[in-house]
Amino acid sequence: MRKKAEVLVNKYVLKDSLKRHLFAVEEAMGFYANKFGKDEEYWRITGLLHDFDYEQFPDQHPLKGMEILREGGFPEEMIEAIGGHADYTGIPRSTLLAKTLYAVDELSGFVVAVAYVRPSRLLGDVPVKSVRKKLKDKAFARQVNREEIRRGAEELGIELPIHIQNIIDALKTNPSRLGFQG
Repeated sequence: MRKKAEVLVNKYVLKDSLKRHLFAVEEAMGFYANKFGKDEEYWRITGLLHDFDYEQFPDQHPLKGMEILREGGFPEEMIEAIGGHADYTGIPRSTLLAKTLYAVDELSGFVVAVAYVRPSRLLGDVPVKSVRKKLKDKAFARQVNREEIRRGAEELGIELPIHIQNIIDALKTNPSRLGFQG
């Protein structure tokens, strides 16, 4: 399944920035899979694929991606989780996989943005306090939906500061893959 996922990402994703986002969500999903005692590779692949269709089909995302994944024989639970990460689809997040994907998506991107503006530009130097402060600054990374970040942590049943720290810990394990120096 990993090879099929990588083929899709390489076929549909051209921009390095989107690839780095997919990798960040993959890292966060792997972290939470371990935390929850779930299949890490399965969860990582879900994170890797969640936005693979966005660049080519922005007006049909993630519905077009779900269609492509079904045609490719990917598991329905994974497809439904990917569909549920976008509120506007109306697809309920009824599994832990779906709730986790939703919870890590926006926050992973936000933590990366915070790291980029730190003097050190190191993921390991990002404190929870700085992320929380930037969340209150509506001008910073304005495309990131703060309500989805809050709702994601709530649906996952994890307090937001702990969830932020978990994302930081997940992302700093493989910084070069996300465009950072080790």
